[in-house]
Amino acid sequence: MSIGSGGLSLDSTFAVEVPGVSDARLMDAIDRAVRRIEMAAGLRHAGRGVAGTTSLVVKVDHASAPVQSIDEDESYSLSVTPSGAEIDAATEVGAMHGLETLIQLVQPSGSGYVIPAVTIHDAPRFRWRGLMIDCGRHFEPVAVIERTLDGMAAVKLNVLHWHLTEDQGFRMQSSIYPKLTAKGSDGLFYTQQDAKQIVAYARARGIRVVPEFEMPGHSTAWLVAYPELSSGAIPKEIRREFGVSPYAIDPTRDATYIFIRRFLTEMATIFPDAYVHIGGDETPAPDWKTNPRIVAFMKAHNLKDNDALQAYFNTRVLKIIVRLHKHMMGWDEVLTPGLPKDVVVQSWRGEASLFKGAKLGYEGVLSAPYYLDGMRPAGMHYLADPLPSSSDLTPSERKLILGGEVCMWGEHISARTIDSRIWPRTAAIAERFWS
Repeated sequence: MSIGSGGLSLDSTFAVEVPGVSDARLMDAIDRAVRRIEMAAGLRHAGRGVAGTTSLVVKVDHASAPVQSIDEDESYSLSVTPSGAEIDAATEVGAMHGLETLIQLVQPSGSGYVIPAVTIHDAPRFRWRGLMIDCGRHFEPVAVIERTLDGMAAVKLNVLHWHLTEDQGFRMQSSIYPKLTAKGSDGLFYTQQDAKQIVAYARARGIRVVPEFEMPGHSTAWLVAYPELSSGAIPKEIRREFGVSPYAIDPTRDATYIFIRRFLTEMATIFPDAYVHIGGDETPAPDWKTNPRIVAFMKAHNLKDNDALQAYFNTRVLKIIVRLHKHMMGWDEVLTPGLPKDVVVQSWRGEASLFKGAKLGYEGVLSAPYYLDGMRPAGMHYLADPLPSSSDLTPSERKLILGGEVCMWGEHISARTIDSRIWPRTAAIAERFWS
């Protein structure tokens, strides 16, 4: 960044020029940004029929792919002079980030508002900058998700990790398996149209949506609806308390994988992102140790303990996900010997597991220091770095650290309180992920 002299006075709304790519996604983003600057700068006269005179040029080299990629070029350049502002970016997503920076630069000057003269060349440090919202334990309405996406866009986060299933509720409608929500949600769930609307809303703001369907643990809602998936004991209802449940999906039956394959194939028509999260954490599964049929299966397949059986489960689910042309993601319990390398490990237990995964050749995302439900101050979150300079990872191993994710677990939040838990602390963490 270099600072010039003077600034661009905001005496009028913008006369926008788009000399490069100008599709509906970009034009809508520009329109939203202009409206926000009009509000910030008190341009009460702006609106239909008012011709703008403040020059704003947004130049994008090429359109983004239909499905946003982790490798999307998010860089941009922003130049502001007393005569106008110009944003140059390779893609629409980069231009959106430039527009957010332009909004942040608006400041009062005398009786009006100004954008300081400045030249900025900007790009994110990490490709994966996420926020996970747990809607399994407490359902969050569509409006909550959408306004959270607006906030994420403002601080340049680019992944909504949507935690959709838990012991307390199955929140995603399935046409193939309707009992998942009929019996497993208390009537609080997202229709497929709701989910498609949120995916589109997120894409319009340069944000990917990665769904999470917890398995084989945290699966009480699955098993209430379809008890044939159970490893033994069958829950009578979805879980009403928090903590770790003993119930788990049976990893030994072929029918389990037929069910999962059909379900994930249906979900792939709703969630186009290249990644799908299977959870995989906190699976004590006592039935795996006592069910004679499962014990016999483990012996026949030379699986020495529950961890080995879960690794077997993960490997079979991974094959399903790969056939759907997607990548599998899981919490760091999935990091077991023999795990195929095409799995992204999300670390909730600490930096050590993240770095261990990288040394073994696995891509990873750090979440351990960014648990908002821990009620720690923003400064503590900000000082946690997914890839500190003190790390002993080699250059090739460092490339495997994709970034980080803020986690908003839902045990003790509601639609009325979630905003005050996510913000403003997430803005501090987003700055860490970007810079």
